[in-house]
Amino acid sequence: QVQLVESGGGSVQAGGSLRLSCAASRSTYSLAWFRQAPGNQREGVAIIYSITSATDYADSVKGRFTISQDNAKNTVYLQMNSLKPEDTAMYYCAANTRDPWTLNWARPETCNYWGQGTQVTVSS
Repeated sequence: QVQLVESGGGSVQAGGSLRLSCAASRSTYSLAWFRQAPGNQREGVAIIYSITSATDYADSVKGRFTISQDNAKNTVYLQMNSLKPEDTAMYYCAANTRDPWTLNWARPETCNYWGQGTQVTVSS
């Protein structure tokens, strides 16, 4: 079992920044951030692979968001800059303990543990 606890969400004006944190109860193969806005499907935002620290991002956030990790603390961060109203969503941290090299990371079914989510609201 892996427990994931997110923090750092909130409300910000467009152009602002927020930093999300996700603390995992133990190490995992990868940790990813997903988001879901009302009426939309859950979509992958960013992933970091624990062994290599390789990262990948959704096209919609490349150049604005940065994912990083502190392996000693089993914690992953998502620095979100230049936020836009369309970034408004519930953000979820998710862990993969089944496949260390998953390629289809943006598909929610690749993750087997989820946090409760933290709300991010960006106003125009």
